Parts: sequence; structure tokens; C-alpha cells
Amino acid sequence: MTQEMQFKTIAAQYCKVKPEEMTEDMRFREDLGFSSLDFMSFLGELEDTFDVELEEEDAVQVLTIAEALELLERLRG
Repeated sequence: MTQEMQFKTIAAQYCKVKPEEMTEDMRFREDLGFSSLDFMSFLGELEDTFDVELEEEDAVQVLTIAEALELLERLRG
């Protein structure tokens, strides 16, 4: 499974959108319906799955799937 599909599979646990229907321009709150608690839980799961540490100031700036994937790619080096 690709990193992007793994990411989308995790995100799908917090919303009603299937991973294969997610597009990179979708926003977590507006398009996927994430609450603040959903987003924080999601970030924790990303940290565990991809073995990265997300800084809060970086994470709060992430609005779309594309932005989150870019941040994840930077952190994984």
C-alpha cells in the first residue's frame, strides 16, 4: 500500500468518505467533516503509523489532504 493510500485509509476512519474517493484538494473540516478532536486523534495515529513527530504549529496550518501529505513527506525525509 502506498503512503498516500495508507494516509487516506486512516483518514477514512474519521469521516464518511472512502479512501478511493478522497482528492488532494479536500479539506479536513469542510469536506471530510473532521471535528477538532477527530483531527487530533488522526494526527496521533499518523505519528504512530509513519513514525514521525508532528509539531502542533505545523499541524494546525494543514487544511487539505495535499498539505498533510506534503508535511508527512518532509518529516519522513
